[in-house]
Amino acid sequence: MANSNYGSGLNLDALMVPFQSQTVYAAQENSLYLPGTLVPMVEVPAGSASTQVAVMGSVAATAISSESAGGSGNPQDFETVIPSDTKKTISLQLIAARSVLRNIGGIDVDNMSRIMGNAISAKVDTMVSAEMANLTQQEITETGSQALLKEFYEAIGAIRAAGEGGPLNAVISAAAYKEFMTDIGSSAFAASDVQNQAMRTGAIGTISGVPCFVSQFLNDTNTGVTGTKAAIFSQDALRGATQGGVKVDIDNRASAVGVDCVASIAFNVTTLDATRGILLKDAA
Repeated sequence: MANSNYGSGLNLDALMVPFQSQTVYAAQENSLYLPGTLVPMVEVPAGSASTQVAVMGSVAATAISSESAGGSGNPQDFETVIPSDTKKTISLQLIAARSVLRNIGGIDVDNMSRIMGNAISAKVDTMVSAEMANLTQQEITETGSQALLKEFYEAIGAIRAAGEGGPLNAVISAAAYKEFMTDIGSSAFAASDVQNQAMRTGAIGTISGVPCFVSQFLNDTNTGVTGTKAAIFSQDALRGATQGGVKVDIDNRASAVGVDCVASIAFNVTTLDATRGILLKDAA
């Protein structure tokens, strides 16, 4: 009689939970952007591979200081205004990390799942960093002490002058971290509320009301911009889209005498309004 004592997700599902939870946790916790705090995330419904996002326009309001008769003796009415009807379409891309585990054993599944989760978060953060190259680029012209900090203040002023009145966030490149921290000193900023591990460990502080974070992915290679220093932006500058979050698929692979382990996410990001964000660079 054949041995019927097989192990699978039907009777050993407890062994599968750590893999999935560790993968999702690693991806979510090690990404600055997946939580949706810095760059808002739109959930794309199942059955669609893209989403439409409205670019926030503006209209001018009017005021009436006194009542007067309008046409045909009717009271004066407000003029109707319609905001600009501009949109961006975000088409999802499938991001995945795959590994095959042999049945011979000896591999810590938790470690493998962390590696795959980290791969997902790294790819997402790389894509968002690359998209930041489409923000308004500002060349650093200040020289001497606190040059980067002075340009930082100038960028905030430029974004405000362009009409952005909402909260801002800033991401500092790892290469510029030392210069930035030297400029602001050790106690010239306030703490900030953060959401996940990446944001907690990457938090520098709040400067001029702008929460600042450091990222290894904001660099010349990912942005394609020489001398990338920092990005300051509002929540209407960039928009990300996901579908169903991070997923884990485990499937038997007989030819490999093991199982296929795939972590994936459907994701993409786009620039909504380049005037609501500035990429600081120093090409000199």
